[in-house]
Amino acid sequence: MSRTESRMLPLGTPAPDFRLPDTVSSEMLSFEDIAGSEATLVMFICNHCPFVKHVLDELVRLGNDYDRGRVGVVAISSNDVTGYPQDRPERMAELARSKRFPFPYLFDESQNVARAFGAACTPDFYVFGGDRRLAYRGQLDDSRPGNDKPVTGRDVRAALDALQAGLPITEDQKPSIGCNIKWKE
Repeated sequence: MSRTESRMLPLGTPAPDFRLPDTVSSEMLSFEDIAGSEATLVMFICNHCPFVKHVLDELVRLGNDYDRGRVGVVAISSNDVTGYPQDRPERMAELARSKRFPFPYLFDESQNVARAFGAACTPDFYVFGGDRRLAYRGQLDDSRPGNDKPVTGRDVRAALDALQAGLPITEDQKPSIGCNIKWKE
């Protein structure tokens, strides 16, 4: 299992805009379509990564635990589907339906959105405030496959809760660790 750390985009960076297809609804969605009034969580995930599989149920809980008007949530897969057919859009839609994703699961075929965010691994997490500026980037929590730490979403939840309460977010943020994004050759 390859371990890649997130690149840690500078805090305060404006949210990159995008327009990508949702694999479930086939709608084209932009950052503004998804954005919450107080926070927006953008997650780079994929179907096959063991790091993503390890936290998948918590991602669904996160999506269900926050008011959709106040906190927007979206998942994006940017993997090359030629080499990783399990990450194809139809398989993404199957996973989203079977796990009952309460958020859109978008396909970044060109990989331009992953590049714009500086995404490096799956999972990779970005939390933007209501001002559309990056407030948090990094890990979901300290749990990794095989380390016996519970999956709680602690770090991302703390960022979302702070934004909703109007409190500062610690700048002591740990990078996410996961499988590298499968870039096209």
